[in-house]
Amino acid sequence: MAVRYPVVPNEITVHLGAPDEAALNITVPFVSYVANVASQELYPTWPVDALKANILAITSFALNRIYNEWYRSKGYNFDITSLPRYDQTYKRNGEIYENISNLAEDLFDDYVVKDEQIQPYFTQYCDGRVTTCNGLSQWGSVSLANQGKDPLQILKYYYGNDIKIFYNAPVGDIEEGFPGYDIGMGNAGNPVRAIQRDLNRISQNYPAIPKINDTLGIYNQETKDAVKKFQEIFSLPVTGVVDKSTWYRIKYIYTSVKKLSDLYSEGLTEEEATFQYRDELQYGDTGIEVEFIHYYLDALAFLDDDIPRLKTNSVYNDNTRTMVRAFQQKYGLPVTGKFGYADWNVLKNTYDKILESFPIEYKEYVDELYPGYFLSRGSTGEDVLKLQRFLLEICEYDHSIPGVRVNGNFDELTELSVMKIQKDNGIDVTGLVGPFSWKKIVELSNRI
Repeated sequence: MAVRYPVVPNEITVHLGAPDEAALNITVPFVSYVANVASQELYPTWPVDALKANILAITSFALNRIYNEWYRSKGYNFDITSLPRYDQTYKRNGEIYENISNLAEDLFDDYVVKDEQIQPYFTQYCDGRVTTCNGLSQWGSVSLANQGKDPLQILKYYYGNDIKIFYNAPVGDIEEGFPGYDIGMGNAGNPVRAIQRDLNRISQNYPAIPKINDTLGIYNQETKDAVKKFQEIFSLPVTGVVDKSTWYRIKYIYTSVKKLSDLYSEGLTEEEATFQYRDELQYGDTGIEVEFIHYYLDALAFLDDDIPRLKTNSVYNDNTRTMVRAFQQKYGLPVTGKFGYADWNVLKNTYDKILESFPIEYKEYVDELYPGYFLSRGSTGEDVLKLQRFLLEICEYDHSIPGVRVNGNFDELTELSVMKIQKDNGIDVTGLVGPFSWKKIVELSNRI
């Protein structure tokens, strides 16, 4: 399991105008952005504790925009605007005060959170004289600092006693939320898990969207039905496939119904940000992700002598590490023996190319190759036909298997037969056909 905690970005892209205004976008170091905004919003002569409280509010505000992809989910190509009526005051080439810059250097990787929530809190604020709001008063923070209150006490005065400061957050490059490919039937992984989580929460406000009961991160018929209804409600092409526009529309509606970019946010808990699949696999890891890697590496090793074909199971062991290193060496990846997203993308693309242009001398085996995505109830097509033909051969020999209709539709009977085979062979009884179940079904068919 992996929890997606916020990451402080190395850089932030600022739109120098209103969101819809044809203005310039500039990308600047995040710490420089914080120092710039603080220098425009604050006076360098203010008490240090007031400055610190305000800088924490400025940082949290910006991180909330980035973490929720507030503008990108609305179709913009920037993280935040430069105008206080939308966000915070940023002036290109604006004067930066040395003491404020030093404080920004110290505080840019700290931010405000609510208890039991993980997203950077939407720390709304105003000057407290010309404008007032429900959040922090900048001039009021000066009075509180003069009374001897420290930065956290000042922030709690305005945002409540249930806030705290998350210190020394990780700093790094921020990846776009959309994974870079369309997501549909049979896909699996954290992006699918995010879609399922978001749609289930959205359905509380839009009950016409059906609930997804199986949220294990596999794009099944339930998920497709929920996506299609979402697309229908929000006037998107009703395809049942999550492309970039659907992904970000889901993201925007999810953020809106949970009020994640609001002072009175429902919040995002650690449990909600916990995903089935790890960002990086390494020695000793177990589970379906490891089985995926083993299957694809084995198929690749069958055709490529540069990658050793070693015995594997569901544990990331010494053989896994040897095969992964050979794969990384062959395809110009960092040779770490660990398996991350970059490795996965190359491996999956390489496997897909094998399916597209299988060597002629191995054509007799092509139908036995896993199609590269999960098959489940509701799936249709040629790959389901292949599966059903294997099942039919098994059923004709083993009459305890419920049976199968070879029609290209993954129906209830197909699911029952898959589940019986899974039960008999010590595989998790899900009715889903991933690489491990596919391999076992092919083996049983060939054995017969």
